[in-house]
Amino acid sequence: MAEIKDPENTIIIELKDGPVTIELLPDVAPKHAERMKELARAGAYDNVAFHRVIDGFMAQTGDVQHANMEKDYNPRRAGTGGSELPDLPAEFSKLPHDRGTLGAARSANPNSANSQFFINFKDNHFLNGQYTVYGRVIEGMEHVDAIAKGEPPANPDRMISVKVAADA
Repeated sequence: MAEIKDPENTIIIELKDGPVTIELLPDVAPKHAERMKELARAGAYDNVAFHRVIDGFMAQTGDVQHANMEKDYNPRRAGTGGSELPDLPAEFSKLPHDRGTLGAARSANPNSANSQFFINFKDNHFLNGQYTVYGRVIEGMEHVDAIAKGEPPANPDRMISVKVAADA
């Protein structure tokens, strides 16, 4: 079991193969870390599909509007929505997009991140300075590696539940 130093800034994502523990980085990207906790506490991420999973690159999820596999799931629209909350300003940092880091997904506008995020399968340094890094997997990366691949995957995996460790 991963040592959780700060339960208030740790997220536990339950996947089909087991839990993934993510350390949020509120000192680096406070608005993004806060948004993830807010959506997790609201249950918004539960049952949301991994709608874009590119082998050797990253797994993207978090479209709480169109990708909830228990209600109104629309594979054609998954990846186009966000939450009812306003978009977030970019919080770029010097942190590299290394294997296991969380990046904020967004449109061409750097200030358009909302609820979607991706987990890097490998070091993707070409993304550095272009997407906000706001967390890192500290345990369970093997479960992330096992997520069904595709754009979209034929049978997408989902985040079964997403919780703040302080609440678990």
